[in-house]
Amino acid sequence: MIAGRRKTSRTQRPSLDSLKDDELLDLRFCDLGVRIEGTWLQSMVDRLHRELARRGLRVRPHAWLSTEWFTPDGVPGIAIPFYLAHPRLMRLERREMLDVEGGTRESCMRILRHEAGHAIDNAYRLRRKRAWQKIFGRASRPYPAFYRPNPFRRDFVLHLDWWYAQAHPAEDFAETFAVWLRPASRWKQRYRGWPALKKLQYVDRAMRELAGRAPPVRTREQTEPLSQVRRTLRSHYRKKREAYGIDHPEPFDRYLLRLFGESGTRHGSAAALLTRMEPQLLWTVAQWTGEHPYVVEQFLRAMIHQCRRLKLRVRRTERQVRQEAAVLLTVQVMHYLERGGRRIAL
Repeated sequence: MIAGRRKTSRTQRPSLDSLKDDELLDLRFCDLGVRIEGTWLQSMVDRLHRELARRGLRVRPHAWLSTEWFTPDGVPGIAIPFYLAHPRLMRLERREMLDVEGGTRESCMRILRHEAGHAIDNAYRLRRKRAWQKIFGRASRPYPAFYRPNPFRRDFVLHLDWWYAQAHPAEDFAETFAVWLRPASRWKQRYRGWPALKKLQYVDRAMRELAGRAPPVRTREQTEPLSQVRRTLRSHYRKKREAYGIDHPEPFDRYLLRLFGESGTRHGSAAALLTRMEPQLLWTVAQWTGEHPYVVEQFLRAMIHQCRRLKLRVRRTERQVRQEAAVLLTVQVMHYLERGGRRIAL
């Protein structure tokens, strides 16, 4: 034996950076080998703990990696999606879902504060209290498969996108808590004159009463940690796209090819033009269909993604593209509604 030679394990995992997308998709979650410790996520969790400490709260939600963001009922802890633990997985998430939820420090903290609201609720069993129920409603109310928010209501705070506080009483509390927790949020001034201010005042009083008190629920349970998930990423993304309603049949590509030209044309990128037109297209199609802008945005992002994948180029005037893209978007959204759409995953 040659002195100093190191033995290598035959079961050593390949580097995620070395795998192609198809190879990554065939991996099981339990084989990813990613963790929170030593990544930027650890600093985000530490920051959340400091914010809670400054408010005098003794709860420090534990965090683990799972398939999605969630806080299990009865557990004062937070599941963080796996893809945030590695840049290669974040790129795959963007390719598969067109977005990376919580992929920046700002957006990650927004979601962590929201989930911390659920964790505090669980730790102190707040939803059982009559005052909580009087302000937010009964948390035992079934979660809806769909919800249609009203952007003009002022009895809910604005924190996460698409008026998420309106989805369910538990989400209403978590959103209100997140607004209250965020440093320098100036919620008293921002929500002056809004009915939602009463909810913030309740949270402020309740948290002051809980300051310094040990929570009755202290379990460190982890639900669906990655090490126990045997599904492949391919199966996960297929189900996730179905839930969000952004899988499109092949004719979708054919419509785009009619609207734009392929890479041989000399004009600019179709994806870049649609991105620039996004605000106007979202407003126009939402007005035409009467549908929530979230649904329209999913289809528009899918169009942009497909244009980028097919390397499509602009071959018509901007006015023509705007008109025809709006028509194509409207048709796709209406077909989605006919299939029973309006689903926003909770």
